[in-house]
Amino acid sequence: MPDTTIERSGASAWPVLRQFVAAESHVAAHMSRRPATAAIYEFLRFGMKQAWACLFGALMLSLLLGTYFFYPHDAALARYDFLFLAALFLQVSLLGFGLETIEEAKVIAAYHVVGTVMEIFKTSAGSWIYPEESFFRIAGVPLFSGFMYSCIGSYLCRAWTLFHFEFRAHPPIAWLAALSVAIYANFFAHHYLPDARSVLFIAAGVLFARTRVYFVNWQTYRWMPLLLGLLLVTAFIWIAENVGTFTRTWLYPNQRSVWSLVSAGKFGSWFLLLIISYTLVALIKRPVERATPAQSPDADADPLEAPRVVNA
Repeated sequence: MPDTTIERSGASAWPVLRQFVAAESHVAAHMSRRPATAAIYEFLRFGMKQAWACLFGALMLSLLLGTYFFYPHDAALARYDFLFLAALFLQVSLLGFGLETIEEAKVIAAYHVVGTVMEIFKTSAGSWIYPEESFFRIAGVPLFSGFMYSCIGSYLCRAWTLFHFEFRAHPPIAWLAALSVAIYANFFAHHYLPDARSVLFIAAGVLFARTRVYFVNWQTYRWMPLLLGLLLVTAFIWIAENVGTFTRTWLYPNQRSVWSLVSAGKFGSWFLLLIISYTLVALIKRPVERATPAQSPDADADPLEAPRVVNA
């Protein structure tokens, strides 16, 4: 008879973790005996889930920092080319060892293309530069750069699985897709036409105003406004971008001579890009609507077995 604990666990999506799910459930049962140990366990569990969700992004940031401090300046292989080959190796290894699913790889590939096309245009317009030489590049854009965008999609996809996301009042996917197309178009068009990002911010606020995301870390579903969740993720992306510019992997015009923090204005840009990434993940994951109280099972029922209705 199948182990229902394993079947319900988000970690079972990755073969390398599946073997530890049953053992972890025994640890959880032991820690739940006292309120203090239960609180500690839930805190640690949340941190471990977030760390697992950030795996690809954390590895990429580690590569940026490692090559900045330790990569030989006179190496035959350019630093950017090493980053590109290392990112490819990471992708193959993560898939091969069961640390990444095919679903995640699809999101990473899609956002890699989306990001690289925008990079080609933005660097040609002088929005930012890649100051080092490389062989693996398209129109001056090193090919590893697309993987930096993919880190966002990878995180969203993994977190969605780990925390069993469900939603209330989720926007229709068609509307999100239309907003994402408009956002992407504006990143190009604002160089020639009035910048429409104010309108796009308002549209995003309207679409997500009532949306709640429900997530389960351990035994209980909790919720937060989805808009707040997207803003928190944007804050971490902004921090990661500062790592990228600090390591001189890419630079904005005001950072060419002396490094400084990435401007707060970029926060808004990353928020809009995050919506594109979220939409790509939603197209694959298909958001499900959280059951209303009238539909929900009684309070003692397993939170992972609440009725689900596919969001239209």
